[in-house]
Amino acid sequence: MTARSPSLVAGTLRVMPRLTGVDAARGLALLGMMATHLMPTFERNADLTPTWVGLAFSGRASALFAVLAGVGLALATGREAPLSGQTLNRARRGIALRALVIAAVGFTLGGLDVNVAIILVHYALLFLCILPFLGLRLKHLLLWAGGWILLSPVVAYLLRPWLLAGDPPLHLGHNPSWEDLSTPGPLLGDLFLTGYYPAFQWLSFLLVGLAIGRLPLSRPRVAGILLVTGTAVAVATKALGNALMEDWGGRQALEAVLDDRWPLESLLQVNLTGIEQTGSWWWLATAAPHSGTTLDLLHSSSAAAAALGACLLLGSLGSWLNLDLLLPLRGAGAMTLTLYTVHVWVLGAMYVDGMPQGWTDEGMYTAQALTAVAVGLVFAVLRWRGPLEQVAHAAHKLGAGTLRSGHGTGTKPGG
Repeated sequence: MTARSPSLVAGTLRVMPRLTGVDAARGLALLGMMATHLMPTFERNADLTPTWVGLAFSGRASALFAVLAGVGLALATGREAPLSGQTLNRARRGIALRALVIAAVGFTLGGLDVNVAIILVHYALLFLCILPFLGLRLKHLLLWAGGWILLSPVVAYLLRPWLLAGDPPLHLGHNPSWEDLSTPGPLLGDLFLTGYYPAFQWLSFLLVGLAIGRLPLSRPRVAGILLVTGTAVAVATKALGNALMEDWGGRQALEAVLDDRWPLESLLQVNLTGIEQTGSWWWLATAAPHSGTTLDLLHSSSAAAAALGACLLLGSLGSWLNLDLLLPLRGAGAMTLTLYTVHVWVLGAMYVDGMPQGWTDEGMYTAQALTAVAVGLVFAVLRWRGPLEQVAHAAHKLGAGTLRSGHGTGTKPGG
């Protein structure tokens, strides 16, 4: 299979080198999400002390996935010069059908008994939501991304209580499955605002990724800017969030409206999922993972930009040394849909039957991570697509009207 990414400009197919750093960053996101699924993010004590996994990966790994989705869509729709006209419309149709494949996998996995939040249905919805923005250039994308990061958390804060006050509330409380299609109200409410990955705020990540993908990412200087700027903004936003909570009275105000059984200090460091963020505007001042606030969105997207910049720089260094430094990560990153799906199926089996005797959380994570890397390595060396990636790619070509000709607006998104 090809390792290059086509770009359609003015109706002519131009084949461009594949940016292996994007795949490597996606592989890093996969391993990070697997870590949060398999290893505890809190210690099992009364204070729920955060673990290193919770501090390092919670909120960041899934956000990296979402930002890279935007990057991949930018690379598949013209890179620095976005597609337009009928060419863009064909690309949109292809992306929409690809999203339906991802959603179908997500709905199927949603029927499993697992104790993790499955991202795929939300991920597919985000692909559909980003379609109107695919023809925008960098300047306008930056304006949209900045405005969405700033305003969407406020709108969500105002709408969420209204959605949760319904009878029944517009909140599933479980992973979306095929059965939920019979109750579209709770399903849509959950997908957009009340669920684990609220698409209304998470569209910010795809807008940021789309803007990043419009940059000349093959230039090491651009990768360096992403690394340095992303790191600086991520550190600054987290520091501001901590100051607002600890020094300016935010945490005390939130503890006054929160049940005493929740150790807020730990939750603010790792995960606010499951906490109804109502009763105080101070909720909008946190930078907590999965809080969906402006600081959280800005911190997580900046951290994603930094991770991508680091991977792109390693790819450039490898090219200079004539070494494929990213091969272990980029192989897995090029087939994340397949590997993520298998990972969730294994989690479902373990949830029902329990972990094999003698295994620890760390041991199971190591085994699954090494297996994902090894399988990705084999597929990369043989230049194969993953099975589900092949189905999604065929759906993309069918939607774009290029199934017979073999030409499309992108091979594997993120290319």
